[in-house]
Amino acid sequence: MDIKANNFRILDVRQRPNLIEAAANWFHEKWEVPLQAYMDSMGDSLVSDTGVPAWYIVKDESDHIIAGLGVIENDFHKRSDLTPNICAVYVEVKYRQKGIALMLLNHACIELAKKGITDAYLITTHTEFYERCGWDFYEMIEEDDGNMIRCYHKRTDWPV
Repeated sequence: MDIKANNFRILDVRQRPNLIEAAANWFHEKWEVPLQAYMDSMGDSLVSDTGVPAWYIVKDESDHIIAGLGVIENDFHKRSDLTPNICAVYVEVKYRQKGIALMLLNHACIELAKKGITDAYLITTHTEFYERCGWDFYEMIEEDDGNMIRCYHKRTDWPV
């Protein structure tokens, strides 16, 4: 189901496979992860009944993608037990500080809770932002490249 708030629409790519190419290109431009990785993950989301992977985008009133995030098993770190991971959270500069990222994060957690997944994780250097959004510092974990990064946790079955 599409969610609309403040003239912004959260679209679930699983329910709109025609958006995969545009969404994959948009995420690729933001994060420089190979385009095919996004295409594959979004394709996998179409056949998964577990809720992971999942990809959500936000469009403005002109039908342009202005924000998005993914839910994947692992976001390039060595802790395979910390799953699923919220990843690739991005809001176009013009649309920041309008509550869009929080709306996306909450939506992703609600959708995970509907699938019986009670915990979500993310890695980030944007610590203050995620703490303001209600995420709790979990611990420092090692990324695939050997660097240490802060990992955050959120219960998905909390009231929004």
